[in-house]
Amino acid sequence: MAEFNYNSESSYSQTGERTSSTPITLSFKNDAPTPAPQPPKKKGKVLKTLAAGILVVGVSLGSGALGAYLVRDNGTAPMETTAQTTAIPSSLGSQIASATVSGSSVKVDYVAVAEKAKPTVVEITTEIVSNNSYFQQYVESGAGSGVIISTDGYIITNNHVIDGASKITVRLTTGDEHEAVLIGTDSQSDIAVLKIEATGLPYATLGDSTKLAVGEEVLAIGNPLGSLGGSVTNGIISALDREITIDGQKMQLLQTNAAINPGNSGGGLFNMNGELIAIVNAKSYGDAIEGLGFAIPINYAHEVAQELLKNGYVSGRPAIGISYIVIDDYMDLMRFRVSAYGVYVYDGGETSLENGDRIVRFGDYEVQNAENLKSAIQTYKVGDTVNVTVVRNGQYTDLSVTLVEDKPVETKIELKTETN
Repeated sequence: MAEFNYNSESSYSQTGERTSSTPITLSFKNDAPTPAPQPPKKKGKVLKTLAAGILVVGVSLGSGALGAYLVRDNGTAPMETTAQTTAIPSSLGSQIASATVSGSSVKVDYVAVAEKAKPTVVEITTEIVSNNSYFQQYVESGAGSGVIISTDGYIITNNHVIDGASKITVRLTTGDEHEAVLIGTDSQSDIAVLKIEATGLPYATLGDSTKLAVGEEVLAIGNPLGSLGGSVTNGIISALDREITIDGQKMQLLQTNAAINPGNSGGGLFNMNGELIAIVNAKSYGDAIEGLGFAIPINYAHEVAQELLKNGYVSGRPAIGISYIVIDDYMDLMRFRVSAYGVYVYDGGETSLENGDRIVRFGDYEVQNAENLKSAIQTYKVGDTVNVTVVRNGQYTDLSVTLVEDKPVETKIELKTETN
Protein backbone atom coordinates (compact mmCIF):
# COMPACT_ATOMS: atom_id res chain seq x y z
CA MET A 1 0.00 0.00 0.00
CA ALA A 2 1.36 3.39 -0.95
CA GLU A 3 1.42 6.40 1.36
CA PHE A 4 -0.31 9.41 -0.17
CA ASN A 5 -0.37 12.99 1.08
CA TYR A 6 -1.91 16.21 -0.05
CA ASN A 7 1.01 18.48 -0.82
CA SER A 8 0.43 21.65 1.19
CA GLU A 9 3.03 24.38 1.36
CA SER A 10 1.38 26.97 3.56
CA SER A 11 2.44 30.45 4.51
CA TYR A 12 1.65 32.02 7.86
CA SER A 13 1.49 35.48 9.33
CA GLN A 14 3.58 34.22 12.25
CA THR A 15 7.20 33.77 11.15
CA GLY A 16 8.52 30.22 11.26
CA GLU A 17 5.16 28.63 12.09
CA ARG A 18 4.71 25.78 9.58
CA THR A 19 3.11 22.37 9.77
CA SER A 20 2.76 19.44 7.42
CA SER A 21 -0.41 18.54 5.57
CA THR A 22 -3.05 16.02 6.58
CA PRO A 23 -1.85 12.50 5.72
CA ILE A 24 -3.86 10.68 3.08
CA THR A 25 -3.44 6.94 2.46
CA LEU A 26 -3.90 5.62 -1.04
CA SER A 27 -3.42 2.27 -2.73
CA PHE A 28 -3.76 0.96 -6.26
CA LYS A 29 -5.39 -2.31 -5.26
CA ASN A 30 -9.04 -2.91 -4.47
CA ASP A 31 -8.81 -3.50 -0.74
CA ALA A 32 -11.88 -5.08 0.82
CA PRO A 33 -12.50 -4.59 4.54
CA THR A 34 -10.81 -7.29 6.62
CA PRO A 35 -13.19 -9.51 8.63
CA ALA A 36 -12.54 -8.99 12.32
CA PRO A 37 -11.34 -11.70 14.64
CA GLN A 38 -13.16 -12.17 17.93
CA PRO A 39 -11.97 -9.54 20.44
CA PRO A 40 -9.20 -10.80 22.74
CA LYS A 41 -9.89 -11.25 26.41
CA LYS A 42 -7.07 -8.91 27.31
CA LYS A 43 -6.71 -5.48 25.83
CA GLY A 44 -3.57 -4.74 23.86
CA LYS A 45 -2.25 -1.90 21.82
CA VAL A 46 -3.13 -1.57 18.17
CA LEU A 47 0.01 -1.84 16.11
CA LYS A 48 0.73 0.72 13.44
CA THR A 49 2.02 -0.60 10.14
CA LEU A 50 3.74 1.85 7.90
CA ALA A 51 3.76 0.87 4.23
CA ALA A 52 6.52 1.98 1.92
CA GLY A 53 5.65 3.28 -1.50
CA ILE A 54 5.40 6.25 -3.78
CA LEU A 55 4.15 9.54 -2.46
CA VAL A 56 1.06 11.06 -4.06
CA VAL A 57 0.03 14.58 -3.21
CA GLY A 58 -3.04 16.72 -3.63
CA VAL A 59 -1.64 19.60 -5.56
CA SER A 60 -2.80 22.62 -3.62
CA LEU A 61 -0.98 25.02 -1.37
CA GLY A 62 -3.00 24.52 1.75
CA SER A 63 -3.37 24.05 5.47
CA GLY A 64 -1.58 21.88 8.04
CA ALA A 65 -2.97 19.36 10.52
CA LEU A 66 -2.16 17.60 13.79
CA GLY A 67 -1.17 13.94 14.04
CA ALA A 68 -4.42 13.22 15.85
CA TYR A 69 -6.73 14.61 13.25
CA LEU A 70 -10.39 15.44 13.45
CA VAL A 71 -12.60 13.29 11.27
CA ARG A 72 -16.28 13.71 10.64
CA ASP A 73 -17.99 10.44 9.72
CA ASN A 74 -19.25 11.37 6.27
CA GLY A 75 -20.05 7.96 4.86
CA THR A 76 -18.09 5.97 2.36
CA ALA A 77 -20.26 5.02 -0.56
CA PRO A 78 -17.96 3.84 -3.38
CA MET A 79 -17.21 6.47 -5.95
CA GLU A 80 -18.24 5.59 -9.48
CA THR A 81 -18.03 7.62 -12.66
CA THR A 82 -21.55 7.72 -13.99
CA ALA A 83 -21.62 6.65 -17.62
CA GLN A 84 -23.20 9.33 -19.80
CA THR A 85 -24.13 8.83 -23.43
CA THR A 86 -25.87 12.18 -23.67
CA ALA A 87 -25.23 15.68 -22.37
CA ILE A 88 -25.01 16.15 -18.61
CA PRO A 89 -28.06 18.26 -17.64
CA SER A 90 -27.80 21.61 -15.89
CA SER A 91 -30.19 22.67 -13.15
CA LEU A 92 -31.23 25.28 -10.55
CA GLY A 93 -31.37 28.11 -13.05
CA SER A 94 -27.71 28.92 -12.54
CA GLN A 95 -26.87 28.52 -16.22
CA ILE A 96 -24.32 25.80 -15.52
CA ALA A 97 -22.84 24.70 -18.82
CA SER A 98 -24.29 21.46 -20.17
CA ALA A 99 -21.79 18.84 -21.20
CA THR A 100 -21.23 18.24 -24.87
CA VAL A 101 -20.11 14.92 -26.24
CA SER A 102 -16.37 14.87 -26.76
CA GLY A 103 -14.32 12.54 -28.90
CA SER A 104 -14.49 14.58 -32.08
CA SER A 105 -11.73 13.86 -34.56
CA VAL A 106 -11.31 17.58 -35.20
CA LYS A 107 -7.84 18.65 -34.05
CA VAL A 108 -7.32 21.99 -32.38
CA ASP A 109 -3.83 23.33 -31.73
CA TYR A 110 -2.57 24.16 -28.25
CA VAL A 111 -2.84 27.90 -28.78
CA ALA A 112 -6.51 27.74 -29.76
CA VAL A 113 -7.37 25.42 -26.86
CA ALA A 114 -5.52 27.63 -24.37
CA GLU A 115 -7.25 30.75 -25.66
CA LYS A 116 -10.63 29.10 -25.22
CA ALA A 117 -10.06 27.42 -21.84
CA LYS A 118 -7.66 29.69 -19.97
CA PRO A 119 -10.20 32.47 -19.15
CA THR A 120 -12.40 29.89 -17.38
CA VAL A 121 -9.70 28.88 -14.86
CA VAL A 122 -9.28 31.02 -11.74
CA GLU A 123 -6.75 31.41 -8.93
CA ILE A 124 -7.99 30.68 -5.42
CA THR A 125 -6.38 31.92 -2.21
CA THR A 126 -7.53 31.03 1.29
CA GLU A 127 -7.05 32.20 4.86
CA ILE A 128 -7.40 29.87 7.84
CA VAL A 129 -7.19 30.93 11.48
CA SER A 130 -5.22 28.29 13.41
CA ASN A 131 -3.72 27.79 16.85
CA ASN A 132 -0.14 26.82 17.61
CA SER A 133 1.09 24.67 20.49
CA TYR A 134 1.05 27.73 22.78
CA PHE A 135 -2.63 28.38 21.95
CA GLN A 136 -1.72 31.49 20.00
CA GLN A 137 -3.71 32.24 16.87
CA TYR A 138 -2.14 32.86 13.49
CA VAL A 139 -3.43 33.19 9.94
CA GLU A 140 -2.48 30.44 7.54
CA SER A 141 -2.75 31.14 3.81
CA GLY A 142 -3.06 28.69 0.95
CA ALA A 143 -3.64 28.67 -2.78
CA GLY A 144 -5.15 26.52 -5.49
CA SER A 145 -7.20 26.70 -8.65
CA GLY A 146 -10.82 26.51 -9.77
CA VAL A 147 -12.90 26.38 -12.94
CA ILE A 148 -15.88 28.63 -13.72
CA ILE A 149 -18.91 26.48 -14.63
CA SER A 150 -21.57 29.17 -15.08
CA THR A 151 -21.76 32.68 -16.44
CA ASP A 152 -23.11 33.95 -13.12
CA GLY A 153 -20.14 32.93 -11.01
CA TYR A 154 -20.36 29.31 -9.88
CA ILE A 155 -16.91 27.72 -9.58
CA ILE A 156 -15.86 24.09 -9.09
CA THR A 157 -12.67 23.26 -7.17
CA ASN A 158 -11.29 20.66 -4.75
CA ASN A 159 -12.47 20.22 -1.18
CA HIS A 160 -8.86 20.13 0.04
CA VAL A 161 -8.18 23.53 -1.55
CA ILE A 162 -10.76 25.32 0.61
CA ASP A 163 -11.06 22.94 3.58
CA GLY A 164 -11.25 24.92 6.83
CA ALA A 165 -10.91 28.31 5.14
CA SER A 166 -12.38 31.33 6.91
CA LYS A 167 -11.91 33.47 3.80
CA ILE A 168 -11.77 32.47 0.12
CA THR A 169 -10.69 34.88 -2.60
CA VAL A 170 -11.01 34.22 -6.34
CA ARG A 171 -8.87 36.02 -8.90
CA LEU A 172 -10.00 36.02 -12.54
CA THR A 173 -7.68 36.13 -15.55
CA THR A 174 -8.73 39.78 -15.95
CA GLY A 175 -7.09 40.51 -12.59
CA ASP A 176 -10.40 41.19 -10.84
CA GLU A 177 -10.71 39.69 -7.36
CA HIS A 178 -13.89 38.54 -5.62
CA GLU A 179 -14.54 37.10 -2.17
CA ALA A 180 -16.23 33.74 -2.66
CA VAL A 181 -19.03 32.05 -0.74
CA LEU A 182 -18.80 28.30 -0.15
CA ILE A 183 -21.95 26.68 -1.54
CA GLY A 184 -21.08 23.11 -0.61
CA THR A 185 -18.17 20.75 -0.21
CA ASP A 186 -17.64 16.98 -0.19
CA SER A 187 -14.48 15.42 1.24
CA GLN A 188 -15.28 11.99 -0.16
CA SER A 189 -15.14 13.11 -3.78
CA ASP A 190 -12.76 16.04 -3.06
CA ILE A 191 -15.16 18.42 -4.82
CA ALA A 192 -16.38 21.84 -3.67
CA VAL A 193 -18.53 24.55 -5.27
CA LEU A 194 -17.98 28.29 -4.74
CA LYS A 195 -19.98 31.34 -5.81
CA ILE A 196 -18.77 34.85 -6.58
CA GLU A 197 -20.95 37.88 -7.28
CA ALA A 198 -20.23 38.44 -10.96
CA THR A 199 -22.06 38.05 -14.26
CA GLY A 200 -21.13 37.62 -17.89
CA LEU A 201 -18.22 35.36 -17.03
CA PRO A 202 -16.62 32.94 -19.49
CA TYR A 203 -17.33 29.37 -18.38
CA ALA A 204 -16.00 25.95 -19.31
CA THR A 205 -17.78 23.72 -21.79
CA LEU A 206 -18.05 20.30 -20.19
CA GLY A 207 -16.82 17.29 -22.11
CA ASP A 208 -17.83 13.67 -21.64
CA SER A 209 -15.17 11.83 -19.64
CA THR A 210 -16.63 8.43 -20.58
CA LYS A 211 -15.58 8.99 -24.19
CA LEU A 212 -11.90 9.63 -23.51
CA ALA A 213 -9.18 7.34 -24.84
CA VAL A 214 -5.72 6.50 -23.54
CA GLY A 215 -3.19 8.52 -25.53
CA GLU A 216 -5.58 11.42 -26.14
CA GLU A 217 -3.87 14.81 -25.83
CA VAL A 218 -4.86 17.12 -22.97
CA LEU A 219 -3.93 20.48 -21.47
CA ALA A 220 -3.77 21.18 -17.74
CA ILE A 221 -4.45 24.78 -16.71
CA GLY A 222 -4.01 26.05 -13.17
CA ASN A 223 -2.13 28.10 -10.60
CA PRO A 224 1.11 26.19 -9.83
CA LEU A 225 3.03 27.30 -6.73
CA GLY A 226 0.16 29.66 -5.95
CA SER A 227 1.79 32.43 -7.93
CA LEU A 228 1.77 31.32 -11.58
CA GLY A 229 -1.92 31.58 -12.40
CA GLY A 230 -3.00 30.63 -15.92
CA SER A 231 -0.09 28.24 -16.49
CA VAL A 232 -0.72 25.76 -19.31
CA THR A 233 0.99 22.36 -19.60
CA ASN A 234 0.38 19.60 -22.12
CA GLY A 235 0.32 15.80 -21.95
CA ILE A 236 -1.84 12.79 -22.68
CA ILE A 237 -4.36 10.61 -20.91
CA SER A 238 -2.21 7.83 -19.42
CA ALA A 239 -5.03 5.75 -17.89
CA LEU A 240 -8.81 6.10 -17.68
CA ASP A 241 -9.96 4.33 -14.52
CA ARG A 242 -7.12 4.32 -12.05
CA GLU A 243 -8.56 3.18 -8.73
CA ILE A 244 -6.77 4.67 -5.78
CA THR A 245 -7.83 5.28 -2.19
CA ILE A 246 -7.59 8.72 -0.61
CA ASP A 247 -8.17 8.96 3.13
CA GLY A 248 -10.11 5.69 3.04
CA GLN A 249 -12.21 6.75 0.03
CA LYS A 250 -11.91 4.82 -3.21
CA MET A 251 -11.72 7.10 -6.24
CA GLN A 252 -11.76 6.35 -9.96
CA LEU A 253 -9.35 8.93 -11.39
CA LEU A 254 -7.91 9.80 -14.76
CA GLN A 255 -4.12 9.57 -14.96
CA THR A 256 -2.10 12.06 -17.01
CA ASN A 257 1.54 12.93 -17.62
CA ALA A 258 0.80 16.66 -17.98
CA ALA A 259 3.02 18.67 -15.61
CA ILE A 260 1.11 19.24 -12.37
CA ASN A 261 2.48 21.06 -9.32
CA PRO A 262 1.30 22.31 -5.92
CA GLY A 263 -1.35 24.95 -6.64
CA ASN A 264 -2.83 23.10 -9.63
CA SER A 265 -5.46 21.42 -7.43
CA GLY A 266 -8.97 22.39 -8.54
CA GLY A 267 -7.75 23.46 -11.96
CA GLY A 268 -8.93 22.01 -15.24
CA LEU A 269 -7.83 19.22 -17.53
CA PHE A 270 -9.04 20.01 -21.04
CA ASN A 271 -9.24 17.94 -24.22
CA MET A 272 -8.19 19.25 -27.61
CA ASN A 273 -11.69 20.54 -28.32
CA GLY A 274 -11.24 22.91 -25.37
CA GLU A 275 -13.73 20.97 -23.23
CA LEU A 276 -13.28 20.41 -19.50
CA ILE A 277 -12.86 16.67 -18.99
CA ALA A 278 -11.51 16.49 -15.41
CA ILE A 279 -10.63 18.45 -12.24
CA VAL A 280 -6.97 18.08 -11.26
CA ASN A 281 -6.51 16.88 -7.67
CA ALA A 282 -3.34 14.82 -7.10
CA LYS A 283 0.10 13.85 -8.31
CA SER A 284 2.85 11.38 -7.51
CA TYR A 285 6.42 12.35 -6.89
CA GLY A 286 9.64 10.76 -5.79
CA ASP A 287 13.26 10.34 -6.80
CA ALA A 288 12.36 7.86 -9.54
CA ILE A 289 8.87 9.12 -10.44
CA GLU A 290 7.89 11.46 -13.25
CA GLY A 291 4.66 12.40 -14.98
CA LEU A 292 2.07 10.82 -12.67
CA GLY A 293 -0.84 13.19 -12.22
CA PHE A 294 -4.46 12.42 -11.38
CA ALA A 295 -7.76 14.18 -11.99
CA ILE A 296 -11.44 13.62 -11.14
CA PRO A 297 -13.48 12.77 -14.29
CA ILE A 298 -15.85 15.62 -15.09
CA ASN A 299 -18.98 13.45 -15.33
CA TYR A 300 -18.58 12.43 -11.69
CA ALA A 301 -17.36 15.87 -10.58
CA HIS A 302 -20.36 17.53 -12.23
CA GLU A 303 -22.75 15.03 -10.63
CA VAL A 304 -21.35 15.86 -7.18
CA ALA A 305 -21.42 19.59 -7.94
CA GLN A 306 -25.13 19.36 -8.82
CA GLU A 307 -25.81 17.64 -5.48
CA LEU A 308 -23.90 20.37 -3.65
CA LEU A 309 -25.85 23.06 -5.47
CA LYS A 310 -29.14 21.38 -4.65
CA ASN A 311 -28.55 20.22 -1.06
CA GLY A 312 -25.23 21.61 0.12
CA TYR A 313 -24.07 18.00 0.51
CA VAL A 314 -24.24 14.69 -1.39
CA SER A 315 -27.43 12.87 -0.42
CA GLY A 316 -27.93 9.14 0.14
CA ARG A 317 -24.62 8.33 1.83
CA PRO A 318 -24.62 6.27 5.06
CA ALA A 319 -23.03 7.51 8.28
CA ILE A 320 -22.94 6.41 11.91
CA GLY A 321 -24.06 9.82 13.09
CA ILE A 322 -21.05 10.35 15.37
CA SER A 323 -17.84 12.36 15.36
CA TYR A 324 -14.49 10.84 16.21
CA ILE A 325 -10.76 11.42 16.26
CA VAL A 326 -7.91 9.16 15.22
CA ILE A 327 -5.00 8.70 17.61
CA ASP A 328 -2.08 7.28 15.66
CA ASP A 329 1.15 8.53 17.24
CA TYR A 330 2.77 8.49 20.67
CA MET A 331 2.47 12.22 21.33
CA ASP A 332 -1.30 12.10 20.86
CA LEU A 333 -1.49 8.97 22.97
CA MET A 334 0.04 11.00 25.80
CA ARG A 335 -1.94 14.13 24.99
CA PHE A 336 -5.31 12.39 25.32
CA ARG A 337 -4.10 10.05 28.07
CA VAL A 338 -5.33 6.85 26.46
CA SER A 339 -3.59 3.47 26.34
CA ALA A 340 -4.06 2.36 22.73
CA TYR A 341 -3.99 3.74 19.21
CA GLY A 342 -7.26 3.76 17.30
CA VAL A 343 -10.54 5.50 16.52
CA TYR A 344 -12.10 7.28 19.52
CA VAL A 345 -15.63 8.67 19.79
CA TYR A 346 -15.88 12.21 21.12
CA ASP A 347 -19.51 12.90 20.17
CA GLY A 348 -21.86 9.91 20.02
CA GLY A 349 -24.76 11.99 18.73
CA GLU A 350 -28.06 10.13 19.12
CA THR A 351 -26.38 6.70 19.23
CA SER A 352 -25.46 4.62 22.27
CA LEU A 353 -21.77 5.34 21.67
CA GLU A 354 -20.13 7.57 24.27
CA ASN A 355 -17.26 10.02 24.43
CA GLY A 356 -14.01 8.09 24.92
CA ASP A 357 -15.24 4.81 23.38
CA ARG A 358 -12.60 3.18 21.15
CA ILE A 359 -14.23 1.49 18.14
CA VAL A 360 -12.60 -1.88 17.47
CA ARG A 361 -15.19 -3.55 15.23
CA PHE A 362 -17.93 -2.38 12.90
CA GLY A 363 -20.25 -5.21 11.86
CA ASP A 364 -18.01 -8.03 10.66
CA TYR A 365 -14.97 -5.81 10.13
CA GLU A 366 -12.04 -4.95 12.35
CA VAL A 367 -11.39 -1.24 12.93
CA GLN A 368 -7.89 0.05 13.68
CA ASN A 369 -8.04 3.40 11.89
CA ALA A 370 -10.37 5.74 10.02
CA GLU A 371 -9.75 3.96 6.72
CA ASN A 372 -10.96 0.63 8.18
CA LEU A 373 -14.09 2.28 9.54
CA LYS A 374 -14.92 4.09 6.30
CA SER A 375 -14.37 0.95 4.23
CA ALA A 376 -16.65 -1.03 6.53
CA ILE A 377 -19.42 1.55 6.24
CA GLN A 378 -19.27 1.17 2.45
CA THR A 379 -20.76 -2.30 2.81
CA TYR A 380 -24.00 -0.94 4.33
CA LYS A 381 -26.72 1.52 3.41
CA VAL A 382 -28.79 4.19 5.14
CA GLY A 383 -31.23 2.57 7.60
CA ASP A 384 -29.18 -0.59 8.26
CA THR A 385 -28.66 -1.59 11.90
CA VAL A 386 -25.08 -2.64 12.58
CA ASN A 387 -23.37 -4.18 15.62
CA VAL A 388 -20.45 -2.06 16.84
CA THR A 389 -17.86 -3.29 19.36
CA VAL A 390 -16.12 -0.67 21.47
CA VAL A 391 -13.65 -0.65 24.34
CA ARG A 392 -15.23 1.29 27.20
CA ASN A 393 -13.43 1.58 30.54
CA GLY A 394 -11.18 -1.31 29.57
CA GLN A 395 -14.05 -3.67 28.68
CA TYR A 396 -15.36 -4.85 25.30
CA THR A 397 -18.96 -3.75 24.80
CA ASP A 398 -21.32 -4.58 21.92
CA LEU A 399 -23.77 -1.89 20.79
CA SER A 400 -26.28 -1.51 17.95
CA VAL A 401 -26.19 1.51 15.66
CA THR A 402 -28.66 2.43 12.91
CA LEU A 403 -26.99 4.19 9.99
CA VAL A 404 -28.32 7.59 8.99
CA GLU A 405 -27.87 9.80 5.96
CA ASP A 406 -24.65 11.72 6.16
CA LYS A 407 -25.06 15.47 6.55
CA PRO A 408 -22.32 17.97 7.39
CA VAL A 409 -22.14 18.98 11.06
CA GLU A 410 -19.75 21.21 13.01
CA THR A 411 -18.38 19.80 16.27
CA LYS A 412 -15.71 20.46 18.92
CA ILE A 413 -13.12 18.10 20.43
CA GLU A 414 -13.09 17.26 24.13
CA LEU A 415 -12.09 13.65 24.68
CA LYS A 416 -12.83 11.98 28.02
CA THR A 417 -9.88 10.13 29.55
CA GLU A 418 -10.09 6.34 29.20
CA THR A 419 -10.00 4.47 32.50
CA ASN A 420 -8.71 0.92 32.98
